[in-house]
Amino acid sequence: MPRILLIDDDAALGEPLAAYFGRFELQLRQALRPSEGLALLRRERFDAAILDVMLPEQDGFALCRAIRAESDIPIVMLTARGEVMDRVVGLELGADDYLPKPFEPRELVARLQTVLRRRGPAAAGDGRLRFEGLLIDPVTRSVQRQGEAVELTSTEFELLLLLAREPGKVFGRDDILNRLRGHEAELYTRAVDILVSRLRRKLEPLAAIKTLRNAGYALALRPAGSALLG
Repeated sequence: MPRILLIDDDAALGEPLAAYFGRFELQLRQALRPSEGLALLRRERFDAAILDVMLPEQDGFALCRAIRAESDIPIVMLTARGEVMDRVVGLELGADDYLPKPFEPRELVARLQTVLRRRGPAAAGDGRLRFEGLLIDPVTRSVQRQGEAVELTSTEFELLLLLAREPGKVFGRDDILNRLRGHEAELYTRAVDILVSRLRRKLEPLAAIKTLRNAGYALALRPAGSALLG
């Protein structure tokens, strides 16, 4: 059963949410303070984390940054409704998704199920994708750039895999959002630009992703020999 860590100082939230999560075979544990949450993440195994933006000790952005320095665990951030900058900052820091407060528990479960599916094993038969200077292994969810391992978040990896499976094909922002989220959601095209920017930085010095104005993004690397290696 996937284990989810909720870091939120609302003590009344954890118990009813944990009961609801249990209906979907998700185990929820709550930490009321960032320091407690970080200690739990370091001591125990969790499959995803939910961070509130408004927290004591440090805000959710600082906490997201601290977690990302140590782990690529999927992160969903809870933001104030209408606060677009909260979403932008959270995504820039490496969050995988966001959900405005107040939220419907079913939508939070759906978001979590989506990020957890991204971390699941790739479909049988998938081989490694090799390009000039870049190697992608869908089974181990690992990436090597010029022979060196690159640490990607689950969403960054899924974006790279999406582009790499059809190199040269242009994916529009809305198309990318729909494919990565896997369910109906508010379209937030700025999120794609942030995600691409993060991924580009991690793949430097390779010029891996090209932008086509008013069209979208495509993988710019040429396959090295055969792109599929089993």
